[in-house]
Formats: sequence, C-alpha cells, structure tokens
Amino acid sequence: MTFTKITFQTNREFSDILTAELAELGYDTFEETEKGIDAYILTERYSEIAISDMVKKYESLASIQYKIETIEKENWNEEWEKNYDPIAVDSRCRVRATFHEPDDSYTHEIVITPKMSFGTGHHATTQSMLELQLDGDFNEKSVLDIGSGTGILAIMASKLGAGYVEATDIDQWCVENGLENFQLNGLAHIEYHKGAIQMLSLKKSTYDIVIANINKNVLLEEMPHYAALLPVGGDLYLSGFYEEDIADLKNSTDEHNLILEKSVIKDNWTALKFSKY
Repeated sequence: MTFTKITFQTNREFSDILTAELAELGYDTFEETEKGIDAYILTERYSEIAISDMVKKYESLASIQYKIETIEKENWNEEWEKNYDPIAVDSRCRVRATFHEPDDSYTHEIVITPKMSFGTGHHATTQSMLELQLDGDFNEKSVLDIGSGTGILAIMASKLGAGYVEATDIDQWCVENGLENFQLNGLAHIEYHKGAIQMLSLKKSTYDIVIANINKNVLLEEMPHYAALLPVGGDLYLSGFYEEDIADLKNSTDEHNLILEKSVIKDNWTALKFSKY
C-alpha cells in the first residue's frame, strides 16, 4: 500500500480553502506547514487531473505551487514523527503521540499512533470538537462517532464518562488505526464499524449523542440518518465546514427538529452542537 503526498505552497489564508477542496476529493490527512499544507491520499485514489483542475480554478486568486511524492505505508510513522507535536485544549486535554512523554498537568490525555487517518488533533475542526465535548455532558451517555478517523473524539467521549461508545468510518485504514488507538487508551471495548452510516447495522437504534466531523456535503446528505439516531433531548455534534456554511447546515437541522445550542469557530472552521426537541 502506498500514499500520495502533495506539498502545496500558497498564502496562509488560502490554505483552508485548499484543505476543504482536497477533502472533497478524498484527501483525509493534512499537515499545516510554514509555506502551506501537505495533503495525503491513498495512491489508488489519486488523480493528477483533479489536482490540476483544482489549482486552475483558483490560479487567479492565489499563487499555488505543488509537488507530488509517493510514500510507502511502512514509512508513514517516520514521516509523522518528523513533524508531529502534541496539541492541547487549554489545560483540560492534551493529545500526544506514543513517542511523547506523558504530562499529568492536563485533566485528560489522549494517546494516539498517528497514521494515515484524519483527526490527529491538529486540524481546527478536531480541536473545536474537543472543546465542545469538554463543555458537554457525556456522563453515562451512549455515543456514536461517525467518520471517526483516528478515534480521538470517541476516546474523548469515553474519558468524559460515556457509558457506551461506537465508532464508524468508510476507510479500513482508519478503522485499523482507530482500534489501535482505542487499545492505547485502555478502551479496547469500543466497537469500530467500517462503512457509510446508512449501510451499517449498529448495536443500538438510538444514541444520546451523535458526533460527525466530516465535511459539509456528507453532513447534509446524512443528516436524516443522524436525526433518526437521536431521541428527543439527544445531542448532535457537527464539524468539518466553514463559518459561512452554518446557514446551510442550520437549514438542514431545522428540518429535523435540531436546535443550535453552541458553536466554536477556529480559523474560519466551525463546530456546532445541536439538541433534538
């Protein structure tokens, strides 16, 4: 198995737009750099034409340069260890890799092996969701984390006292990485399903809390399924979209009796918490 890495050089404020566009093309791991972003995708999913068309689309708005390289799966951890730093949500949560020393000054610490799956904690959407979770009530709640990636948000839910947690993702590599991370955090009991939410046979018919950090188009498409999985009084956590997309998301949630309770915005990326009535 190989991965394609594309190193983009562009102005900082344009990096978020590129990230959103690349996510739509199936890229699921991103690193911010001093000069732009690095994006990764399974080589079998890579399309040179798609990248060329995307760059042409924005060439009048920003200078975008890029280079392409192929990385073997075996070299992935080595690549990450070169640049991976722990991240923190104030003093309440720290996300670190296995090769970092623990720090007991934080209320919660999540340990992951950073591999080729989305959600290493560095992207604004993951950090915003962690912040929303830390402010929420997970005690003894049943939780479903859709598009879980590395499993960070599922791990956070469990550490916040959730009584039952399940996770899903469409990518087998994410499932493998997430299960490994669950074990690292003493949570081997969490089930991780592979597949789209509308195709899965889940363990429960409803969950007190549903979490989905994916992208706008998928969220809108799957909204009826999220709503159906929530009882009255249940909470829905959403992220993976820009601040200007809030209206579109709210139009959809309004149709399913979901009321906006709280929002967190970082670098124009948004995380929202809704309650079902």
